[in-house]
Amino acid sequence: MTSVSEKFGEWLEGLEAASIPEAPTNGAIDTLIDTAGLSFAARDTDYMQALVKGWESGEGKATVLGHAGGFDAITAAMINGTAAHGEDFDNSYEGCPVHSGAVIVPAVLAIAEARGLTGERAFTGIVAGIEIMCRMGQITGTGAHKAGFHPTAIIGTMAAAGAVGVALGQNRDQIANGFGLAGSMAAGIIEYLADGSWTKRMHAGWAAQSGIRAATMAEAGFIGPKTVFEGTHGFYTAFAPSIEPDFDVLVSDLGQRWEAANLSFKPYACGTMCQPYVDCAIRMRDQITDIDAIASISCKVGEGTVHRLWAPLELKQNPPTGYGAKFSGPYCLAIGLIDGDAGLAQFSEEKIHGKQVLELASKIAYDVDPDNEYPANYTGHMEITLKDGTTMTEFQPYLRGGTKEPLGRDAIIDKCHANLSFGGMANDRISGFIETFETLALQSDLSALRAFRG
Repeated sequence: MTSVSEKFGEWLEGLEAASIPEAPTNGAIDTLIDTAGLSFAARDTDYMQALVKGWESGEGKATVLGHAGGFDAITAAMINGTAAHGEDFDNSYEGCPVHSGAVIVPAVLAIAEARGLTGERAFTGIVAGIEIMCRMGQITGTGAHKAGFHPTAIIGTMAAAGAVGVALGQNRDQIANGFGLAGSMAAGIIEYLADGSWTKRMHAGWAAQSGIRAATMAEAGFIGPKTVFEGTHGFYTAFAPSIEPDFDVLVSDLGQRWEAANLSFKPYACGTMCQPYVDCAIRMRDQITDIDAIASISCKVGEGTVHRLWAPLELKQNPPTGYGAKFSGPYCLAIGLIDGDAGLAQFSEEKIHGKQVLELASKIAYDVDPDNEYPANYTGHMEITLKDGTTMTEFQPYLRGGTKEPLGRDAIIDKCHANLSFGGMANDRISGFIETFETLALQSDLSALRAFRG
């Protein structure tokens, strides 16, 4: 029987940009704009300074956005990917919150610059990688999280290998071997939830550079297991043992059904599952004249979100770091009520230790709602009780920025503009930056990226 990796290889070998429909094409363009802006925005953060200092790199042709000089492809993919995912503001996919942009875009851009590929080849690889990543997420659901793994890290490695293979024009056997090798390179546990430490930030970059390594080793003739997806000791057995994956869904209607058209783009710089709750908080802000009048706030939540956003409650009410605050339901609700936003500025170390926000967060608790649709749907619910006994309720029925209410290209460009400004880019350079990534598929090469190295 033809294995899953071979079926993917058969489809990917002949994939051309001209055959990709409008919806996934637009999703990939939005992803390029969003991801590139975030990579630049995080360039001067403490974790990026530590990564650049601690990662042994070599000179090369690849661009690290916001950093001077040229780098080898592995380094560029690692640094750009970590920066793109570092603030948890990058795109996602409903059902299983995989962040395709922060993995696929850095991997493909790095290899395309290093090898002198056209913008069209790079763009085709990016669409392919996004599609693979979303399809894998579709059948993974909550299985990876239950096993203690970060879906973006492990699924991203597989998808990046396929994306790089497509960009390089590999044949079906090379692509299948790339998947096989990527399965042994995939890594990323979710213990960062315990203390708000930085490991999740590097998962996208690690997956991006691992995908390049897997694809180029396969190109050179290194052989990986063809049954890496479905085998007895394969990917899903290892990383999501609690589920029974439907591999027919994974590889059915390739080229006809496009999950890459179903991307979500975040309006807030925090975990995907927090987004609808922030919407509730911001709307409730208009009804609360005095934050101190709040006695308590109760949220109905999906069981699958508890260990990431709500428990242990005391830790989530007082997150130890700005990064930990991004995965704290109490903090995200509190800052939404107080500031009316949850952008990059709302997760600074100064903000998370503010007296008012911590006092409000300490009043926020949760109850598991057995009827909550997560992960099939992302909702938000909060009930505020005031000290005089008055109660007010707010509900967000879906993920804003997702398939039910897309942000749209203009909103994504506005978001990118704000992120570039946050990262220190001069206003007169921003429109050129955005245009470069918006028109990537039309460029004869990727030399335009060099203008944004410093």
